Amino acid sequence: MPRYKITIEYDGTPFSGWQMQANGHSVQDQLARAIERFTGVRAIPRGAGRTDAGVHARGQVAHVDLERPWPTETVRNALNFHLRPAPVVILACEQVDQTFDARFSAKARHYLYRIVTRRSPLALDRDRAWQIGVTLDAEAMQEGARHLLGYHDFTTFRASQCQAKSPLRTLDTLTVRSEGENVFIATSARSFLHNQVRSMAGSLKLVGEGKWKPERMREALEARDRRACGLVAPACGLYFMAVDY
Repeated sequence: MPRYKITIEYDGTPFSGWQMQANGHSVQDQLARAIERFTGVRAIPRGAGRTDAGVHARGQVAHVDLERPWPTETVRNALNFHLRPAPVVILACEQVDQTFDARFSAKARHYLYRIVTRRSPLALDRDRAWQIGVTLDAEAMQEGARHLLGYHDFTTFRASQCQAKSPLRTLDTLTVRSEGENVFIATSARSFLHNQVRSMAGSLKLVGEGKWKPERMREALEARDRRACGLVAPACGLYFMAVDY
């Protein structure tokens, strides 16, 4: 059976997340239905990461095995046709060998968290950023972010219901930059714990507001206690940007 790697963009607002749910309203459900409408055969796409409800993607990756070979452009165009009107789009498709696995072959995953610092409500960016009505100190946030880089026990920054066997992870990058009224938090690692990025972003927001000193990020990390986490940033500001293989 030929295996296809697909790169996916989606607005996570109307979905219960990537993972298939009993209510049938996940991104994975939408893709499986589109594949079946195209091929006539039920096939489940396997994703590189399980985004939560409301989280968006600009470069989610999945693989799927089809019953017969198709030109990659045909697969991309047919899936996009059958996905309408859902806010899910196939950006690229390529045929890969059976050793490729969207999840287990990944060498790095890249996320971006977006904060908008303005008092007026968001119109065009509603549900696509975390709105905060005060200016944030991006330099202080960057100073706090450096305390999380490297190999650590990230118990403080993972959800209590996280199913990962170990809280140990290596955080390769965590950068904060401001651009006008936007503050962008970018991070990369081979893998992340459940809610890790949103937990780090929420705590860094407190640093940006001056409620935490930058060193508080190190203290929270070393506490290895979920209660030491500042807050969990809302899902609407998080984007799954890309996967390296």
